[in-house]
Amino acid sequence: MARDRSRRSARGNRLGLVIVGVVLLAAGLAALAVGRGLLGGDLAATPLLGDRTNAVLAQQWVPYVAVAVAFVAGFLALRWLMVQGMNDTVGRLYLARDEAGNVEMPESAARGALEQEVADYPGVRRARARLTESGDHPHLRLALTLEDDADVAGIWRRVRSEAITNLRGALELDQVPAVIRMSMTAPARNPRRSLA
Repeated sequence: MARDRSRRSARGNRLGLVIVGVVLLAAGLAALAVGRGLLGGDLAATPLLGDRTNAVLAQQWVPYVAVAVAFVAGFLALRWLMVQGMNDTVGRLYLARDEAGNVEMPESAARGALEQEVADYPGVRRARARLTESGDHPHLRLALTLEDDADVAGIWRRVRSEAITNLRGALELDQVPAVIRMSMTAPARNPRRSLA
């Protein structure tokens, strides 16, 4: 569900950027064409703003409104940029919560133990994990880089039956939804040949 939400958000961001880009590009090309006289010499000689518009812009309150609009637009743009940089990794995992207090664990401790365990499997070059969603019911995202001769099915079975089972036991959870992505390292371009 969170992955679908993330995909929809990314798709919406791309669509919004494309629309804004197309509108700005079209406006810029139209202004360039008018200024160069490509749409007729009379149109290029016509003032951009009429007398009525100039009269409104001459009012004392116009610069203040323009500054306020610019601040709001800048704030919204800055907030959008900050949201793009945020990740959904949880900071703390909650093992127990009750009136007496909470039992917590840093996400980095659970993540580090899992990464170390999986990285020690034969054929695994690198393991990167993230625990996302919530501290009470985390989801696991595990990215593995495998050697080019690794037993992919064996590593997947071992991660599922050992590493994720150990993580569930450590967090005292019945289930930890997981997404596992595996990629292979590229073989060497010029392998050394042994000389007999």
